Amino acid sequence: MDERTLPKPAGFERLASAWLGALNRDYSEYRSLAHADLAANAWLGRFTGNISPAALANAYFDWLTHLQLSPSKQQKQVQKAWKKFWRLQQYAIDAAIPGRGETERCIVPLPQDKRFVAPGWEHWPFNVISQAFLLNQQWWHRATTGVRGVSKHHEDVVTFTTRQLLDMVAPSNFLLTNPVVLEETLRSGGANLVHGAENAYADLRRAISGKSDSEDAFKVGETVAVTPGKVVFRNRLIELIQYSPTTDTVHVLPLLFVPAWIMKYYILDLSPQNSLVKYLVDHGYTVFMISWKNPIADDRDLSLEDYRTLGVKDAIEAVTRITGAPQVNAIGYCLGGTLLSIAAATMARDGDTRLASMTMLASQVDFEEPGELSLFIDESQISFLEAIMWNQGYLDTKQMAGAFQLLRSNDLIWSRRLNQYLLGLPEQKSDLMAWNADATRMPYRMHTEYLRRLFLHNDLAEGRYRTDGRTIALTDIHIPLFCVGTVTDHVAPWRSVFKIQLLTDTDVTFLLTSGGHNAGVVSPPGHPHRSYQVANRPQDGLYVDADTWQETVPLHEGSWWPAWEAWLASKAGAQMKPPAMGDALCDAPGSYVLQA
Repeated sequence: MDERTLPKPAGFERLASAWLGALNRDYSEYRSLAHADLAANAWLGRFTGNISPAALANAYFDWLTHLQLSPSKQQKQVQKAWKKFWRLQQYAIDAAIPGRGETERCIVPLPQDKRFVAPGWEHWPFNVISQAFLLNQQWWHRATTGVRGVSKHHEDVVTFTTRQLLDMVAPSNFLLTNPVVLEETLRSGGANLVHGAENAYADLRRAISGKSDSEDAFKVGETVAVTPGKVVFRNRLIELIQYSPTTDTVHVLPLLFVPAWIMKYYILDLSPQNSLVKYLVDHGYTVFMISWKNPIADDRDLSLEDYRTLGVKDAIEAVTRITGAPQVNAIGYCLGGTLLSIAAATMARDGDTRLASMTMLASQVDFEEPGELSLFIDESQISFLEAIMWNQGYLDTKQMAGAFQLLRSNDLIWSRRLNQYLLGLPEQKSDLMAWNADATRMPYRMHTEYLRRLFLHNDLAEGRYRTDGRTIALTDIHIPLFCVGTVTDHVAPWRSVFKIQLLTDTDVTFLLTSGGHNAGVVSPPGHPHRSYQVANRPQDGLYVDADTWQETVPLHEGSWWPAWEAWLASKAGAQMKPPAMGDALCDAPGSYVLQA
């Protein structure tokens, strides 16, 4: 007998229906509870500056627990506290005696700490106040480091957050304990405080409106991003800009810029005197630029793979179709360089030879040591950010800006408030500051994949990253590479950028320039106080570690742009008449860059 004709037990269909119904209800309830968890975390993020309280609690619990298990560390810290106390007492007594002359300081500030360099800090009682603060800061640094058993990540988090709390109460931040502010108040009859109040009110007004004075002073398409060109391609994620030639002849191979999607592209096309795009166009290159769309909630499901295919892949196809060139020299900046390396490894795997060379500007491919940004990257913090992004569909610009400001709080927060609120100085405006205030959002799915696959799991460097369902390897890249690191980079530390030499089997030219992540890249000829080091390692050359490299490679004064342009010229082919412009959709800078 066919088993399909066998009679079913009585009530079987009703039991099966009830079981399936209960299962669906349980699943719906589970999804509802999971969404409630996400919503609760997103709501909490509004009050914690998007920092996971669990991540902070874990770090401090790890530190405090192991500190309790380290009586020798406790004893040492008590001894240090008494020694610092008595040393400060002796310094205070000596400094208070008239005519005694200069008293030897208890502690010297770190070279990068400029808060107490003004002459007024050398006079009593301000010298005692500043010395007390620095001794206290040093004691807390030693208390939060070197505790046996604490994980390195938790130690970094505790040290960082403790330093932030101490920086908030630094004597330089307050009227009565800052001799520079007191002197200016007496000199101006309090006018500095009046101007400071006006500045504070203006900041509040700008915070409410979401606009900055720098944005008003530097308008996209009017004073920045003004290099002439046309938008010659558009899809749902990018606009592709082709810049108009300014020379009678150009190199055969065009250039394609892949900027970071976290900020708008025109950091590479600021005011004409600071524009890297204009510099290259004037030196005989056909230049194309990707301009990323500013995602909204409807774009929440855009993936990192979409950024590769709709971004880099589609742009390369458009550039080669428009110019007729067989190959492209590609340049990636920051996250754009990371994405470009993924695209290059994919093309190498698939036998696509349309890349002639690749330049990476302050870009990482190994995220094992991403610098102080790693303070915000662990499972707890990423899960917290995922909840925030799930709730709104993207990570907002203000939610990212806070983390970057904290990394350089003395420069970007406290010194700014000192100058504008206490000294009453006007805000210094620049094209770079205007660009910095004009950030973009990042879609939920893409940013989650980026944080987990690259930052947390380091899949790209360790050979686990997949595109089109298949693994890629950076060792498959055999085109010449030019990699730029910046000395004081807090976003992509140069020693991390330097690791590209360990992860590729090709010719690599590495250049280290003065400055930070943004100002180091925007370094036109004639810019004061700029220098760089550059050296080539051929494909069969021996590896030299980063510190040895820095100690042995000669230092050159001036901008690094001409050195890179000379390398680029050797990879861009002979000169020819400029190719025709692609079919124009609109004038540069296009519409995507104007999206708020």
